[in-house]
Amino acid sequence: MKRKVRKDWQEDKSARPVLHLSSGTVTLMGRRDNLAEAIFSLPPGGSFCAQYNPDHVKVETYTLVSGTMEFEHDGCRRKMKIGEAVDASKCLKVITFYALSNAEVVIHMDAPFYEKNFIEMQMLQREMDAVAQVDGYTYHHCDRIRQYAIEVWKKFDRPAANLKLIRWGAYFHDIGKLAIPSDILNKPGRLTQAEWEIMKTHSQRGADIMRNHPVEWLREAAYIVEQHHERYDGQGYPFGLKGEEISLEAAIVSVVDAFDAMTTDRIYKKAMPQEKALEELMKGKGSQFHPAVVDAFVEFLKEKAAR
Repeated sequence: MKRKVRKDWQEDKSARPVLHLSSGTVTLMGRRDNLAEAIFSLPPGGSFCAQYNPDHVKVETYTLVSGTMEFEHDGCRRKMKIGEAVDASKCLKVITFYALSNAEVVIHMDAPFYEKNFIEMQMLQREMDAVAQVDGYTYHHCDRIRQYAIEVWKKFDRPAANLKLIRWGAYFHDIGKLAIPSDILNKPGRLTQAEWEIMKTHSQRGADIMRNHPVEWLREAAYIVEQHHERYDGQGYPFGLKGEEISLEAAIVSVVDAFDAMTTDRIYKKAMPQEKALEELMKGKGSQFHPAVVDAFVEFLKEKAAR
């Protein structure tokens, strides 16, 4: 599908509303024929995904206007051509875009929905920026968890509406740490039992923040935040849920959260090699972690390494 792209967008970008995301920058250019037009500028390695929902919009297209980018849908991944447009309404499953260089994508979408969503996203990103001010590690950790979680989630046959929930539930999974005293959060040594009990409250505190959030749809993702420290064997917290009592989305966050924690440096520990972290995941398969989620994550890492 081809949709006409404005020729003057490069000159106009500086004066437009901007959304700064970890994966890139979105500039809202305005409306044309009741369609919102935006420019998504991505750095090398940046990515984003989308899932068409006819209840929200009729039109949703993504046109590559500069750079090198790959497009993935239903397990098939290929390079896009400059000027090529992806019509999301023709894609039954999640679509993902991966920038291989600096790249820019023009987005066209029904204006009422997109403009409201843009404002809500600005609000959510400001909240994550507040996390960065309190704890830079947690901010970057949450972004990696978001990326990992989406890639694993795509391997399961889940309702399309849950993409937004896993994206933001994963991104906000540690939002409750804003309520944890910084001397506990950043303590270089081992936590005392009393400190550990305080630390464990972050999942419920985070869920409370989500359930009372002004962005209504975000409230639905509270269960992911609340359950992400539950264990498959029932020995987790806060409720001791086990097996299929734990949502798949929370089980995904649990696995990728543990992997990222093991493979990154912290004040109190050095990162372990990826191979060792994978061994730990396999040891916890069926006890701490959902077996199918571990398998899906390992499969994703193998696919990523093979590219």
